[in-house]
Amino acid sequence: MSEYAIDPALVAGNHQQLAGYQARHFLWQVDGGVATVTLNRAERKNPLTFDSYAELRDLFHKLKWAQDVKAVVLVGAGGNFCSGGDVHEIIGPLVQLKAPELLMFTRMTGELVKTMRACPQPIIAAVDGVCAGAGAIMAMASDMRLGTARSKTAFLFNRVGLAGCDMGACAILPRIIGQGRASELLYTGRSLGGEEGERWGFFNRLCEPEALLEQAQRLAADLAAGPTFANGITKTMLHQEWAMTVEQAIEAEAQAQAICMLTEDFARAYHAFVAKQKPVFEGN
Repeated sequence: MSEYAIDPALVAGNHQQLAGYQARHFLWQVDGGVATVTLNRAERKNPLTFDSYAELRDLFHKLKWAQDVKAVVLVGAGGNFCSGGDVHEIIGPLVQLKAPELLMFTRMTGELVKTMRACPQPIIAAVDGVCAGAGAIMAMASDMRLGTARSKTAFLFNRVGLAGCDMGACAILPRIIGQGRASELLYTGRSLGGEEGERWGFFNRLCEPEALLEQAQRLAADLAAGPTFANGITKTMLHQEWAMTVEQAIEAEAQAQAICMLTEDFARAYHAFVAKQKPVFEGN
């Protein structure tokens, strides 16, 4: 297909490069279109703080316009994923707050899940060891999850006197593992072991701990090498169709697929097939 010019002002307002982003509260690295977010407070099993919540929320929001990031891997340092909100830096202060400030906090944490679901890049959570509270939510909000036999995932809100309906858990978790199993985890707060999590469908597969990050990044690289515009449409439809009837979903998918048929990648796939070659997608 012939090249055409795009207004630079339109590009400037809607294209970002995030490979050089300087993270303050976690590690950020981009290699070959794959971004790796590493929660790196290993001495505390990688808990979140008010600052890291806000930065993660804002970063995933920016990913909506990032042209150099095609897939994301979310991992924790030191053999654990994330222990949830820091007991001393979040839980303690929350006890002292009034309702308006508490709602400010819970809306902020919910926005993190919203931005994770709204960014077009597939997110792969690489879960080893402790994955609790908000950590379990971040794994849940990811598109795919790779775990290990020693991973322990706990939606432990009930165990600290809170409802299980946190950050979208009652909406998203039943869609992953089913209503009854989600109810058990949210009512009891018990840990879900790695092998049980794989059987239940929470984990796509289990890996050896030492190979976990490599396999997650390899899967992300495979996605990044694919038709990434179309992958973004797939993610959008997987999310939006939760609230559609079957008839609405079929019509929405018809419109989405017609848009994908206008892409250069669709034409590339056809011409590669005719030439008996493997298509090289460029995400446009």
